[in-house]
Amino acid sequence: MDENHTAEHSIEKLREFLLANKLTMSTAESCTGGNIAHIITSAAGSSAYFTGAIVAYSNSVKRNILKVSQDDIDNYGAVSRQVVEQMVQGAITALGCDCAVATSGIAGPTGGTLEKPVGTVWIACAYKNNITSELFCFNGDRASIIQQASVSALVLLQKKLQLSQISF
Repeated sequence: MDENHTAEHSIEKLREFLLANKLTMSTAESCTGGNIAHIITSAAGSSAYFTGAIVAYSNSVKRNILKVSQDDIDNYGAVSRQVVEQMVQGAITALGCDCAVATSGIAGPTGGTLEKPVGTVWIACAYKNNITSELFCFNGDRASIIQQASVSALVLLQKKLQLSQISF
């Protein structure tokens, strides 16, 4: 099975799981800029499980809407485990859903550093107050990095739900 087919399969399994269990989800997106929400809402019937998205491109939106700590932004940077985990929890709280995904990263072509090069993306997902986060290092141009991060976020949530007390 190629990578695109695997991603599509995981996203479809996520949809089926959310619908079957009457769960809702949302997104908090920085580097993906709403692309995850676009992928979700491209499927007919997504209103049955998708509550909405917060595109938190600026740190002020991360702070004011998602309740990310300014101290953590200052100490760890916007592209960090600490920030993305607060973003995902903030999405659940702000949008009143059961589970969520969040992304924060550097899609490029500028903005990278030696410590956090272009393609560095933190992704977090949360379900039942349990948060999982993972660091990814994607290659490619800006559009490719955004797409890879978007699909990876949905696959990560699908895997988290699969490992939860409710299984597929």
